[in-house]
Amino acid sequence: MDQEEESRNGDSTHNHSHSHNHGLHHVSKKPKLAPLITEPDISAEFSHHQPGVARINNGSFGSCPKSVLAAQREWQLKYLEQPDDFYFNTLRKGILKSRTVIKGLINADDVDEISLVDNATTAAAIVLQQIGRAFAEGKFNQNDTVVMLHCAFQAVKKSIQAYVTRAGGSVVEVQLPFPLISEEEIIKEFKKGLEKGKENGKRIRLAIIDHITSMPCVVIPVGKLVKICREEGVDQVFVDAAHAIGSVKIDVKEIGADFYVSNLHKWFFCPPAVAFLHCRKSNSSPDIHHPVVSHEFGNGLPIESAWIGTRDYSAQLVVPSVLDFVNRFEGGIDGIMERNHEQVLKMGRKLSESWGTNLGSPPEMCAGMVMVGLPSRLKLLSEEDASKLRGHLRVYFGVEVPIHYQASKEDGEGGARDKDGIITGYARISHQVYNTLEDYEKFRNAILRLVEEKKVCKMLLTE
Repeated sequence: MDQEEESRNGDSTHNHSHSHNHGLHHVSKKPKLAPLITEPDISAEFSHHQPGVARINNGSFGSCPKSVLAAQREWQLKYLEQPDDFYFNTLRKGILKSRTVIKGLINADDVDEISLVDNATTAAAIVLQQIGRAFAEGKFNQNDTVVMLHCAFQAVKKSIQAYVTRAGGSVVEVQLPFPLISEEEIIKEFKKGLEKGKENGKRIRLAIIDHITSMPCVVIPVGKLVKICREEGVDQVFVDAAHAIGSVKIDVKEIGADFYVSNLHKWFFCPPAVAFLHCRKSNSSPDIHHPVVSHEFGNGLPIESAWIGTRDYSAQLVVPSVLDFVNRFEGGIDGIMERNHEQVLKMGRKLSESWGTNLGSPPEMCAGMVMVGLPSRLKLLSEEDASKLRGHLRVYFGVEVPIHYQASKEDGEGGARDKDGIITGYARISHQVYNTLEDYEKFRNAILRLVEEKKVCKMLLTE
């Protein structure tokens, strides 16, 4: 049996590497496998979600089922009953078990390559602090560069500001073309960014590549970009894959980055806040530390991360319970990913057809999220307009969905158009197991109503 099936039966060993899980149709040596989950079961698992809200924004904060929340509560009580015993005899073993599950899911070589941290923001601090230290200690030349996509997560940009540029490093931002026709457009721009990063004899000390960008959301050809980085002599590559686990297949050996982080609370049903950071073992392993220094400092990042002082570690301990949850679905996590991808594309097409607009990228560049063009008649002409529309949909229509402003090019070329003009607004819709057709119909009707009433973003109320 593969590791998922073993853990579902309560085994504590997870030494197998990940193989495709095809649900519960295999005959098990052990009896009493959980039956496949039903629609009423799914509704019950997410019955704590606020009723009446079309929650089509799983990408931002994720979602956690009741059975996993119950497991989390058990861990919390176990700690509170006897904290000393928990600290000395339970915590580290439990975190190791979670790390071992992740090792299998991402095809890592060694469990010691995997650390559990709060979120991708913490992982960015870990990676960027060691780059900043190298600048500060004179190991890197002033103005050596970090190359990243311009749409990198804001917290990553702030980390660069905090740790790298203030220590003398410089930054090159690569423009992500959008809307997209093919991944070749991204590869072309990325190569230009690397050329710029190496101008005047500078060295690129770090490339930061998103696996799935947040806004606009696009699946990036990360393996190809890492390979290009290697060919171009980039020192280290950090893949910020905040949205990846539970959303796309991950094979860290195949991707080949030095660092790879993904949040477990976005698409892998963990409670907030937990992420894994994979640090590839190499002879020149850098001086990597958790930014919160506790008494485990110097014992390796996995151990440092497993104790950063007294706090609630339960989110890091429930990973095996999440595996139990996803294995109640046909095909396990692979099946969930596939269905989310199919459904979000289907819903995206329904919306774009209804509004006479477009999708922001081809199907193969989407995972569980897709960008859908909004009618140009809404006159979404700034970030402020995007924020107003989002707030208005939440307050007046019970629809939760992020809105993206895409400035049209000065020459008016390159952007998508509908019958009334250039499309400058996009909605990022997500699909997760709890979503229903009604959620997307509610959103569709809200936009149609605003257009029908000749409302434009500037005049919308948000409270």
